[in-house]
Amino acid sequence: MGALDGRVAVVTGGGDGLGRAEALLLAAEGAKVVVNDLKKATETVGEIVAAGGHAIAVEGGVSDPGMGRAMVDAAVQNFGDLHIIVNNAGFVRDAMLVNMTDEQFDSILDVHLRGVFTLTRAAAGYWRDRAKAGQTADRSIINTTSGAGLHGNPGQFNYSAAKAGSAMMVVTAAAELKRYGVRANAIAPVAGTAPVLSTPGLGEAIAQAKQAAGFDRFDPANVAPLVGYLASAACRFTGQVFSVWGGHVGLYQGWSIAREVNRDSRWTVEELTAELADWPVHVKVNRQRVPL
Repeated sequence: MGALDGRVAVVTGGGDGLGRAEALLLAAEGAKVVVNDLKKATETVGEIVAAGGHAIAVEGGVSDPGMGRAMVDAAVQNFGDLHIIVNNAGFVRDAMLVNMTDEQFDSILDVHLRGVFTLTRAAAGYWRDRAKAGQTADRSIINTTSGAGLHGNPGQFNYSAAKAGSAMMVVTAAAELKRYGVRANAIAPVAGTAPVLSTPGLGEAIAQAKQAAGFDRFDPANVAPLVGYLASAACRFTGQVFSVWGGHVGLYQGWSIAREVNRDSRWTVEELTAELADWPVHVKVNRQRVPL
């Protein structure tokens, strides 16, 4: 018996990297999987079917109009229901801010934000209708955010903004969709995927780290078990963001007020200048620390 027996999942960006690893694990745990990708979805489906699992491919861009509904319909028509969506599709278009083009900015937000919105809206509508019809079940949304979206990263003004939005989407979705039995969480993974390995300097550092260790900490398959847990009915979390890589899993605390002052009247600029003079200009944050 797998942890996901009887459950149906949609995984975007499932043709390679993290999405492929996640789709394979979900299927191995008993889920029936709709694999979405621009070109390689059928390859992942072939692997799942060859291993005795159940999967179908829906190829196309996640930000295309109607694609979210197409993926939800494919899950329901072929497998009878939908319990899990994994918003993983994405790529990078890195550039320093002063050199970033409109296309580099818009294309990243189109996939990492609009793509997540399109599928999540379609799934949420289906789940609302099922709940109103008295057909309740445990449902799960899992978004892929990034350390760039939680801590920032030079050269990724576009990607950082999009991934920050992806993280906050689960916080809001968790609050809005709780009444329909829906949980929403996000992961901030680190893995040796194509966009990461193509980053100047980082790809070489990861390759050296892999050679120096018996355990490949950057294998995308290391991330998949956390996705499997978040997708299962055993998951106790909603509205949360997790760090994951290698053998590491961490729970983010999120935005938190580190210091405050309050009074029952309006401040002046001069008063705030004096009041804030002894405040620290930097609040310590526990970032992802990946040894390379």
